[in-house]
Amino acid sequence: MLAVVMRAPGDVGVEEVPEPRIEEPGDALVRVVAAGVCGSDLSVLRGLSPLPRPVRSGHEFVGVVEDVGAGVTALRRGDFVLAPFSTSDGVCGHCRRGVTIACENGTLFGEFGPDGSSLDGGQAAFVRVPLAGTTLVPLPGAPPDDLVESLLTLTDVMSTGHEAAVHAGVSPGDTVVVVGDGAVGQCAVLACRRLGAERIVVMSRDPWRRRLARTHGATDLVAARGEEGAAEVTDLLDGGSGRVIEAVGTLEAVRQAIGCARPGGRIGYVGLPWGITLPLWELFGKNLTLGGGGANIRATMPELLDDVLDGTLRPGAVFDAAYSLADAPEAFHAMDARRCVKAVLRP
Repeated sequence: MLAVVMRAPGDVGVEEVPEPRIEEPGDALVRVVAAGVCGSDLSVLRGLSPLPRPVRSGHEFVGVVEDVGAGVTALRRGDFVLAPFSTSDGVCGHCRRGVTIACENGTLFGEFGPDGSSLDGGQAAFVRVPLAGTTLVPLPGAPPDDLVESLLTLTDVMSTGHEAAVHAGVSPGDTVVVVGDGAVGQCAVLACRRLGAERIVVMSRDPWRRRLARTHGATDLVAARGEEGAAEVTDLLDGGSGRVIEAVGTLEAVRQAIGCARPGGRIGYVGLPWGITLPLWELFGKNLTLGGGGANIRATMPELLDDVLDGTLRPGAVFDAAYSLADAPEAFHAMDARRCVKAVLRP
């Protein structure tokens, strides 16, 4: 079968690899219907994330169950399933508290664990899913094709955007500032609108991303960056906002988020923080609350799923480019060059 393989920084390819098989009683074998390319995949491509050896890439996928291990009772062949970006056992202390990202037995798809082991990723024709019964979310039936991409966002970016809004404390009537116009930032706009925010300011200077943010519910757009952008937001909102979302992961974006927050406000951060030293004095000086981290997709996804299925929530527009699995390297490079917001792969 074909699978995307991250061979080394700057070197991503598609290779013919052995098909996975059931290895443990709790496994399921999933035929991939659609997979996403994520900004964190680009971190590996750019050499920011450790890559001790080649790995099959991808942690966003949906598909159909082809086979299950003897211990899997919650799934059956033919089920259409959504796969969170990490596995979880559902029974450890962290899972019981809803912090599934920290599952004591969980593993990230397409990533290396602390012990150097890796779990093959979802940018492939088939994927083996450990802990399948407590990881995968089945649908009651096969979805129409025009819903597949919206469902795919729930495996990462939409659920992450929702958690960013929750960490920022967004509630009905609020004014929110979103720093970041990529897929997670766009989904955060949708999440804020879903949670009842009345005014949503998006910091973006890319014409297409600005239009997309408007479509998703942004009421104001600010093109300036850094201190200049924060000053513009502060003037626009009479001292800043009490709710700010940081969806980029750079020090510039963190400082911009702090600058946009009014004293006593909350910042929800979900951008992968590569090489950031937290500016605690800036947070301290404005008495800000900072909350965030990796999203608990398995715990969050069910809350959003019904809204996607009934058409109330349609985040699939963040996928603005589609490629075959064989053309995955082109998809990576298109995202890296910002020629698209987010690419979907169809095996």
